[in-house]
Amino acid sequence: MDIHVVDHPLASSRLTLMRDEHSDNAAFRAALADLGGMLVYEASRNLPVEHFECKTPVAVADGTRLLDPPIIVPIIRAGLGMIDPALSMIPDAQVGFIGMARNEETHEPVPYLEALPEDLSGRTVFLVDPMLATGGSLLHSLKLLVDRGATDIVAICLISAQPGVDALAESGYPVRLVTACIDPSLDENAYIIPGLGDAGDRLYGPRNIDL
Repeated sequence: MDIHVVDHPLASSRLTLMRDEHSDNAAFRAALADLGGMLVYEASRNLPVEHFECKTPVAVADGTRLLDPPIIVPIIRAGLGMIDPALSMIPDAQVGFIGMARNEETHEPVPYLEALPEDLSGRTVFLVDPMLATGGSLLHSLKLLVDRGATDIVAICLISAQPGVDALAESGYPVRLVTACIDPSLDENAYIIPGLGDAGDRLYGPRNIDL
């Protein structure tokens, strides 16, 4: 599996803000938006483009645009925080949604929403989720995408754990990973160590409903 760890001072500084337990919801959201935009930028580096004549006020230049913008698919709820930075980079992208909750006893994903195009054949999909921990949510989402014909999938995760990376690599799914870091382990509650806590809670506050 192709893994790209974005090693850049600005990415590292935003990741540090997200890790810091003193960062409130607003600071966490701002850092996530910045880092999410950086990772989407890197994930887009090899997207196919087309060239056209672009008239400037004084002459004609060689213009460039994406040949076929990717479909952005956040795993909600935490993935919702990555939609705006993704669309700021690729404003003409389509958006699908996969809803996944976490069973706090088994640590397994509990799907509750699926809003995707029926046919993803030949399309590039950016699957976005701030955290790759055990890999359970991502693997379930990948199966949904592959079942619809997707063969070019980029998982964009701000922070990853080695067990989740290993699970992704062993899955055999057609996926590449773009991340800001790979942390070594998970604790007994399947939280990434050192990680940053629960991304959804730090974005939006603690859950107050059961799914």
